[in-house]
Amino acid sequence: MTGRLEAVCVSGADLYPLPGRRPATSGIRKRPVEGRVAVLDETLDGDRQVNRRHHGGEGQAVYAYAQADADWWQTELDRELPAGAFGENLRTTGLDLTNAVLGERWAVGSAVFEVTGPRIPCANFARFWDVPDLVKRFTAHGASGAYLRVLQTGEIGAGDDVEVLSRPDHGVTAGLLFRALTTQRARLVEVEPALAAVPDKDRAKLAARIAARQA
Repeated sequence: MTGRLEAVCVSGADLYPLPGRRPATSGIRKRPVEGRVAVLDETLDGDRQVNRRHHGGEGQAVYAYAQADADWWQTELDRELPAGAFGENLRTTGLDLTNAVLGERWAVGSAVFEVTGPRIPCANFARFWDVPDLVKRFTAHGASGAYLRVLQTGEIGAGDDVEVLSRPDHGVTAGLLFRALTTQRARLVEVEPALAAVPDKDRAKLAARIAARQA
């Protein structure tokens, strides 16, 4: 299976001042960049990851969002959502990211990535878009995009193919994990076969939650 990389986006040197009563800055505002971009061990060259507890680092080095899902939101909100508007690093076409299997591997340019899980929306995302009920709406819709870890550093650029090199047969998708963590928590037990793929910082906590459900 092959998709296409439509844009590579980074936050650049300037952090975004989030509106609201609690002043904060974030690397959520990404902009497309021209040319080739270096893929580093835990980020893209030029990208900023402010809150490494919840975003970025091993297992969440890169965030991908599909153009088809962005198109749905553009219609839903009647606004343009260009590449980078979801805080994503990669805007893709031709791949169903909600049904991406945890642990599946992608070759893009000279880099190799592994799908590790969904993006869980937070209050900063709602503040960035200035849509107060965005977390609720994003959760209800369920098109979460996919976080990726870097297995092989290299260079990527808009127009590159996204080739799915391999896909585990356990069937645990980013969408399934998203539902298990949000609206269908009884399904957490279904995630156990894919624990090895989730980010290191989340694995022990997720395993404990699964064990509690199984008890």
